[in-house]
Amino acid sequence: MVAKTYKPGQQAPISGEFGIVGPRGGATGQERTAVQGSPLPPTPKPGQRYVVDRPAHNGAGKPK
Repeated sequence: MVAKTYKPGQQAPISGEFGIVGPRGGATGQERTAVQGSPLPPTPKPGQRYVVDRPAHNGAGKPK
């Protein structure tokens, strides 16, 4: 299964932990926390992207 990737600066689709992957899709072992609707931070190297590792379990961003 291919995970959807997100570019730095793009709005986070959900709140949670986002892993950084390299240009060819390999995991770097680094993660960043992002809140739904906020821009994803810059990556350490050009060409890297984000994938959702662990969504937040606090109910943030869910409709009431």
